[in-house]
Amino acid sequence: MTHLPILRHGVAYRSVDVVTVVHHRTRQPFVQISQANTGLIRRDLLRQDEARAELAAIPARDLIAMAAHAAELFMTATLPLDPVDGVTQSPQDYVEQLSSTTGLPHVLVRRNMRKIHGVLSQMGDVIAGLTRGLDISVLDTGVGESDGHLFSFYPRGHSLGVVLPNNSPGVHSLWAPAIGMKTPLVLKPGSSEPWTPYRIAYALMQAGVPKSAFCLYPADHAGGGEVLRSSSRGMFFGDASAARRFKGDSRVEVHGPGYSKVVIGNDRIDHWQDYIEVIATSVADNGGRSCVNASGLWVTGHAEAIAHALAKRLSQVVPRAADDEQALLAPFADAGVPGRVSAMIDADLAVAGATDVTAQYRGAERVKTTPDGTYLLPTVILCDSPDHPLANREFMFPFVSVVPVDEDALPELMGPSLVVSLISDNGDLRDRFVRSPHVDRLNLGPIPTNQIGWDQPHEGNLFDHLYGRRAIQRVA
Repeated sequence: MTHLPILRHGVAYRSVDVVTVVHHRTRQPFVQISQANTGLIRRDLLRQDEARAELAAIPARDLIAMAAHAAELFMTATLPLDPVDGVTQSPQDYVEQLSSTTGLPHVLVRRNMRKIHGVLSQMGDVIAGLTRGLDISVLDTGVGESDGHLFSFYPRGHSLGVVLPNNSPGVHSLWAPAIGMKTPLVLKPGSSEPWTPYRIAYALMQAGVPKSAFCLYPADHAGGGEVLRSSSRGMFFGDASAARRFKGDSRVEVHGPGYSKVVIGNDRIDHWQDYIEVIATSVADNGGRSCVNASGLWVTGHAEAIAHALAKRLSQVVPRAADDEQALLAPFADAGVPGRVSAMIDADLAVAGATDVTAQYRGAERVKTTPDGTYLLPTVILCDSPDHPLANREFMFPFVSVVPVDEDALPELMGPSLVVSLISDNGDLRDRFVRSPHVDRLNLGPIPTNQIGWDQPHEGNLFDHLYGRRAIQRVA
């Protein structure tokens, strides 16, 4: 059986404490993963300053060049997987292994690989976007000058600790630029998706980034908490209840549910048919597993007609084999989850004012079991008003609520939204969304919510998280 070791400053370490992860379909043991305890993590991270010093000595432009090399290795090379036993991983091995433990179809794994390749190969552009065009050499000297004015940045700490999710490989693009910013990584991989952080780390090490910059600690919840406590800066991915634990910690950037939305204003609502594909892509791309997938469609008219057209379109997204190039829906690694999620939706549907429109097109059963796994089928809910419990909910499959709303109530009535795609040419409405503190990322026009430019972060700014700005002056 394949084994994944702990990486202690880039050195593989096999623990006596292991966890076995099963194949999502066969339920047979698939991979053993060494587990790090809190004492080991705490002890290792006493050396964070050494790892930071080793990275800091390398010019930022060289690190960016290494990342570009790593991008090609990530996509095409056979890389180490368990150096203790000499086990390696080809790109196809990676696709099949990730699919085996998460259920994600091969075509979606490869699509996410291209996202990761993009952020590694274009890390210079990504950092330029995050810094709003600063000369990258400021990371080497700490001081820069523009139009005769001095500016200075300093690292807020020695490392970035990240508690990683299982939902989608593409999310790992968010922490990868830390290497270009001379910040070592302390990663707690997801329990069923450890494959991507290992492959990124090995690609970067093979490209020349110092091994000391990479600590990977598969662990339980206590270990994840220790990663965040012992790292200078942190990033946490999790559901709403877990994310609340870190809301008050300024050192930790929290990535919880997105509640992303598509909004159609009065001036464009009579042309809603033109936007069905943009909406369907926003809802269903990547299996609906991302925080940038739209879970709400807020419209100023034609709500029922739009809900039916969207439900008919999404009913075409059906379970397929993992290696089917047309597969767009992922089964759940835990076969019991779909039934529990469906029961939650049905409980809220018992509250008057909402209808599962998709039931008319895919049948009444929302959960479907095939030889390849257990799925939640795409679901479109038509709500009577924004007050219904399902008007602002998010689940990890193609789920969307169509919500009628008065344009004058936008955007205040919507609540926090990670991404909003606003389809309207109304200058006043656009201005209200631009000024809203509740919208993290705003797309003006029919742009899918999941269409992300990595130089425009969709939640937080990694540079601002890792670096602080100081006032500086000198004798003329």
